[in-house]
Amino acid sequence: MDHPIICFGQQPCGFFPKRFLFAKIVTARRLQKEIGGEIVFFCHDSDHDPRETSTVLRDLQNDRETALNFQFENRIQKQFSPLYAKRVLPEWHEKTARQLPSYVPQTLVEHFKETGASNVADFCLEMYNRMGLLDGLRVERSSAPQFRARAAAVSDYFVDQPYEGEIVRARYRDGKLLLHKGGDRFLEIPGVEFGLEQISPTRDTRFVWMQSVIRCTHYVAGASEQHYVNKADAPHVKFVRRDEISDSGKAYTGV
Repeated sequence: MDHPIICFGQQPCGFFPKRFLFAKIVTARRLQKEIGGEIVFFCHDSDHDPRETSTVLRDLQNDRETALNFQFENRIQKQFSPLYAKRVLPEWHEKTARQLPSYVPQTLVEHFKETGASNVADFCLEMYNRMGLLDGLRVERSSAPQFRARAAAVSDYFVDQPYEGEIVRARYRDGKLLLHKGGDRFLEIPGVEFGLEQISPTRDTRFVWMQSVIRCTHYVAGASEQHYVNKADAPHVKFVRRDEISDSGKAYTGV
């Protein structure tokens, strides 16, 4: 193990990151101090669930909690577009910037105002970078065509496809492209030919797909990952449980 590669994975999880992501970063940095090597953040910005970016903040005056999230142009984009294709509305940016002084220090308000990314994934990553959380880390994104082209083929996956003026993330199953509408309801959409650059994995195939490119030696796993990642897929990887942190689903704001 001449060059350890310490990896953790996470969707963009709020314009201020959830505290469990901060805990993964802290765990990875601690491990790096012990064994050396580099840290890789596998950013799964191909995910499409808008709930991932809900940002729970606490009012500085009365301690009440408020959940803020991005707003979207239309229902298709909100429900089905991957995070890298969900557009940031300028009016949302301005409105939220006016609200933030009630919840976070002025430094973070300024970071937010200065962030000009046009899509949700870029916006979150730029905020994390401005907060200093990504210093010295290598970021690999599941949306990157180069990453997708290098990744191993998996049997269960999504395909990014154009649909009604948007890019949507459709589940590929039995030759069909399906949008999940809740419960056991799916909408089949017209399909066109697609290549590796449009494919991203499902939850159960994500680790082996990621690992085929990153080839990490150590992986910092979150609470849910401990249950669904098949460790038999990576017998040479050492899995490390992320450090515990209070209020793990709330936003990290430096305190």
